[in-house]
Amino acid sequence: MNKLNSSFYLQPTLKIAQELLGKFLIHNIGKKRIVGRIIETEAYVGLKDKASHASRGRTPRTEIMFGPAGQAYVYLIYGMYYCFNVVTGRKDYPAAVLIRAIQPITVGEDIYPRLQTPTNGPGKVCRYLKIDKKLNGIDLTGNVLWMEDRGIAVKKSQIGRAKRIGVDYSGEYKNKLWRFYTK
Repeated sequence: MNKLNSSFYLQPTLKIAQELLGKFLIHNIGKKRIVGRIIETEAYVGLKDKASHASRGRTPRTEIMFGPAGQAYVYLIYGMYYCFNVVTGRKDYPAAVLIRAIQPITVGEDIYPRLQTPTNGPGKVCRYLKIDKKLNGIDLTGNVLWMEDRGIAVKKSQIGRAKRIGVDYSGEYKNKLWRFYTK
């Protein structure tokens, strides 16, 4: 089990969005650990990407996206659901990967933890992992919220691509195949 380090998050955003598939997202809350295997992501790249919050420039909400790679960008949608993103790429270039779905993992006495029903949707991901606005800006190489490579290789042939969800307002960017999922 290898925690993803800062250099991982400095790679191109579309590459990271695919490489996060099969990785594990872990949230430590006191003595409790909540774990999920990432099975769907969505990439948001740069100021020209009209689907990205950063397309309107630097604001208090999007400042995290312009910061160093490897931070959490957490925001509220529809006034009720949190979404968790990983800031990627170089500083001052706004890019992030939204974690859209995970396969929850039961952590216990089992050598091989049992898989539970997937959380399909970024709001469900945050609800399961207990991620909220308090984690906005947290360093993902720390010991509260992080991602690990546990040796599960997802081959290119096992990765599906699709249009991003809920971005019909974004002109030509609504057709980008920047959503990635395990088949």
